[in-house]
Amino acid sequence: MRASGSAKDDHLSRSETRATIHLVIGAGPVGSEVATRLASAGKSVVIVTRRGSGPHDSGIRTVAADASSVDALLAAAFLSYAERTAAVLATCSNLYGYGPVTGRLTESLPLASHGTKGQIHAAMWLDAQALHEAGRIRATEVRGSDYICAGEQLLVGSSRVVPRILAGKSVSLLWSIEAEHSWTSPVDVARLLIEVASSERAWGHAWHVPTNAPRTQNQVIDDLADAAGVPHVRVSQLSPAIVRLLGLVNRAIRELEET
Repeated sequence: MRASGSAKDDHLSRSETRATIHLVIGAGPVGSEVATRLASAGKSVVIVTRRGSGPHDSGIRTVAADASSVDALLAAAFLSYAERTAAVLATCSNLYGYGPVTGRLTESLPLASHGTKGQIHAAMWLDAQALHEAGRIRATEVRGSDYICAGEQLLVGSSRVVPRILAGKSVSLLWSIEAEHSWTSPVDVARLLIEVASSERAWGHAWHVPTNAPRTQNQVIDDLADAAGVPHVRVSQLSPAIVRLLGLVNRAIRELEET
């Protein structure tokens, strides 16, 4: 989210004339990458998390605040910021809102999810889009597929899987290992998020993150082995029964059936 010192009654699409503060909520793979990239470009960045954690690069100020409280966020990040509607709201979302889709996913698809998580994501964007169209805020959103990065625990590029590949051990994965699937890099999410936040042409719309051609989980495991210069390992799929049992004790796995 970008915020300037403009007054509330200034036209929301007007070019900013004062110093801009970039407020980043969360220090996960995307938030940390966004903050680091902005700071490297000489921007003033405030990154807000519950514990005040995050990158400690020059130009980044970390703040602890309750993300559920707008007042707490404003008090922590914009001490002299008098108005609440002069920021560009750039949100990072996913594909849950579409629900089950046969064929290619595009931004023009309806947000027709029947699941709780999908409906929440859809409602958040539709509310923001409505306020944007009413001229009350400037909003945009980016949507990626499953992330492939070191921090993901349940997917193919995770810290649970990669050490086994390097050691030449077999790998067991959730869901189909032969179904084609898109994989998104958090670096690409961050790059697009920064781009759409700063481009007036992007406001009011949702955008899919540029992602490589679909690959099966089996293929991605082979790709990771090739990148590391080690032999391919055997890949298998955990049975649905085992996944259900794991879901009894692991909430993240239990929620996977919907997402």
